[in-house]
Amino acid sequence: GKLAGPRMRTGRMRLNAEVELRGRVVVLVPYRATHVPRYHQWMQSEELQKLTASEPLTLEQEYQMQRSWREDADKCTFIVLDKLRWVSGSYTEEDCMVGDVNLFLTDAEDSTMAEIEIMIAEPSYRGMGFGKEATMMMMYYGMTKLGIKTFQAKIDLENTISIAMFQNFHFKEVSVSDVFQEATLLLTIDSCRRKWLIKQMNHVEEKRYSQRLEEAIGNIHQSTD
Repeated sequence: GKLAGPRMRTGRMRLNAEVELRGRVVVLVPYRATHVPRYHQWMQSEELQKLTASEPLTLEQEYQMQRSWREDADKCTFIVLDKLRWVSGSYTEEDCMVGDVNLFLTDAEDSTMAEIEIMIAEPSYRGMGFGKEATMMMMYYGMTKLGIKTFQAKIDLENTISIAMFQNFHFKEVSVSDVFQEATLLLTIDSCRRKWLIKQMNHVEEKRYSQRLEEAIGNIHQSTD
């Protein structure tokens, strides 16, 4: 359970309620109630609580949080799935979960600015490019679909891997807070960065999230006919 800023505007972030993004190693899907038990399990970890500046929640509170995130207009959340496991068809979606990626509209005056946050919760998936692709896909989605022009990342100072990743994406460190023990990094999307991101993400496919469910049901019907 992460604590986020106040509600600001309506309609923007619900755009991703039916969006599924398919990359090379990850698939991004909307955060649904079926994902909550696994997510809740992750957030019992003291390490993840520290890295995400989160308070431990009960399972019921986590379900409430998921509902509020789904309905909140200033948040956009995707669950990160392992694409290889997911396409095999042998696993439930919950079994394919490796983390989440979020955008928060934090500035009431500026709807083109968003805070981006990535969490690869499964330790065995860290350092393998999952966080990198999920973050770039979220930036691409934010830029092309939500009109985001400035991305901000606030990262725990001990999370040097995450800081290095954002610096590789050309984010610049703008401040360090000794109180919160975190660094704030910023990236403004100019035409050069925009072209770079579009080129990097030209393999990403956007699908309707419920479509795969409908296809699967259709296949079951076909096999029983």
